[in-house]
Amino acid sequence: MIMTNTAPLFAWHWQNLGTLKYMLLGPLVGKVVHSRLQGHDDLASNWCFHILLMSFLRFHLFMWYTNVCNMLFLTRNRRIFTQGVDFDQIDKERNWDNFVIFQALVASVAMYLLPDGFANLPLWETKGLVTLLVVHVIVSEPIYYWVHRLLHGNYLFYPFHHFHHSSTVPQPVTAGSTTFLEELLVVIVIGLPILGCCLSGYGSKTVIYGYVIVFDFLRCFGYSNVEIVPHWIFESFPLFRYLLYTPTYYSLHHSEMKSNYCLFMPLYDAMWNTLNPNSWDLHKKITQEAGKSTTVPDFVFLAHVVDITSALHVPFVFRSFSSMPYSVRLFLVPYWPFTFVVMLVMWARAKTFLLSFYKLRGRLHQTWVVPRFGFQYFLPFACNGINKHIEDAILRADKLGVKVISLAALNKNEALNGGGTLFVKKHPNLKVRVVHGNTLTAAVILNEIHDNVKEVFLTGATSKLGRAIALYLCRRGVRVLMLTLSTERFQNIQEEAPADCQKNLVQVTKYQAARNCKTWVVGKWITPGQQRWAPSGTHFHQFVVPPIFAFRRDCTYGDLAAMKLPDDVEGLGSCEYTMGRGIVHACHAGGVVHSLEGWSHHEVGALDVDRIDVVWKAALKHGLQPVSSLPK
Repeated sequence: MIMTNTAPLFAWHWQNLGTLKYMLLGPLVGKVVHSRLQGHDDLASNWCFHILLMSFLRFHLFMWYTNVCNMLFLTRNRRIFTQGVDFDQIDKERNWDNFVIFQALVASVAMYLLPDGFANLPLWETKGLVTLLVVHVIVSEPIYYWVHRLLHGNYLFYPFHHFHHSSTVPQPVTAGSTTFLEELLVVIVIGLPILGCCLSGYGSKTVIYGYVIVFDFLRCFGYSNVEIVPHWIFESFPLFRYLLYTPTYYSLHHSEMKSNYCLFMPLYDAMWNTLNPNSWDLHKKITQEAGKSTTVPDFVFLAHVVDITSALHVPFVFRSFSSMPYSVRLFLVPYWPFTFVVMLVMWARAKTFLLSFYKLRGRLHQTWVVPRFGFQYFLPFACNGINKHIEDAILRADKLGVKVISLAALNKNEALNGGGTLFVKKHPNLKVRVVHGNTLTAAVILNEIHDNVKEVFLTGATSKLGRAIALYLCRRGVRVLMLTLSTERFQNIQEEAPADCQKNLVQVTKYQAARNCKTWVVGKWITPGQQRWAPSGTHFHQFVVPPIFAFRRDCTYGDLAAMKLPDDVEGLGSCEYTMGRGIVHACHAGGVVHSLEGWSHHEVGALDVDRIDVVWKAALKHGLQPVSSLPK
């Protein structure tokens, strides 16, 4: 997100460079490489190397602390702000690492002026640690407090500090979502203790490294929105509450903005009468409720992992990446071996876990993930284990009081569990409604087929979805070429159609039969060679997972059936696989509609063709918007 405020010292000078801003560190890299080529092997005394190493460590500290905070399966019951981080906030904080680059440049200037200063520092000096702590407590903390308090005044807040507070839910990277002026303050605050201990003659490399890392860690800690400090510490050691702030303490400042201005030490808020009186009571309340599930979701979407690389498309690995539709990127390749090991560990030990959530009209909607990858669903020996995970998730949802749980893609595979029928029959007294969402999936596909279409070629014709689509279209007077080798299955479906419509269902056994049909509905994966039989100008609708390759340039390809969530959805900050922002697969949307309508029936097994229009109208009534995949 590019800052547009015109106030001086608001914008960053490299804000238009995008990822090219990292080239600003290029001279440091060049100096390190040149030093190595010249035979200077002592990296310990190369200040350029240390600045780069420090920047690398700082970047990953903020990134991974944020990732841990987004591991909702660990942090969900310790979160202070319960709303989700939405797309707007993620975009706003996309350049959070500006401060890392800026401070590296400032350090480079300092080292250039004193080129031998760092090389001559010892590895450790105890007096330096004491000096640094004294300067931090006596100088840096008060300076930060007063300048921060001034930034909340009428004159400076909206031109400079409002941007920082516009992030609704604090996260570690929110600390870096600041203006250039604010970062100048931080440079002074973090630089004075380092300068003080070095000028006193007690500086050391370990103290400098340690101070910067601890400084960043405490900022991550305060901005984390996850309370991990037990309240008994403050009860046993009352003075400790004035020496170190907590995430709860900072959260009150971020939300109310008229108190708790300190950097790390609430002592200064107490001294100057700006300590929020609710700080300790709120901290006690949150810590006492930690570990307890206080909010029951109204709806759960039970998903699964697709493949090795898409497993990285989650908020607790790459937050910005997961906020965009998934696509294969080169930067994912180095993570493949690590992700493969994680996959094996998940296979052996993991349980179904909470991935993300959003709120819709006051109702909490969550996405849970079965810890299995797509290929595992096709391993015969893995089926029982997968069904056990799905069954446990359904029973857990039932115990919690969830109203609807919707099964994603392979979790409702007919060969696996009969589209969810297995669980409903095994547990007839379930209060949670089990939904496969295929009725709305069918409705989305059918409403994308124009009224003037008179012939459709259908693969996967005898599947649950294929059957429903064929029966619906034949009633509409459309001739359906059903690709299947099973005459028995075809006849069973044909007999379900009204007598005057049965002639519209035609069994075909080869792709050549569709060489004159320009509307293909693909429910079974087809190869590029099979696509060649489609005439030029064909549009491929599809409900096959994974989607087919877009091989033909003279044809168009639809995405998987999907719908856009209503505009009043709150806290949504991650994309569902390849879907765009705010767009979910139709089976997910089908569960949402089931929940909003309060329907009391399960939606498992075969589709009720008569309910396709009912579900479609209900979806539109509640503000879900069709995302047409037809070319425009």
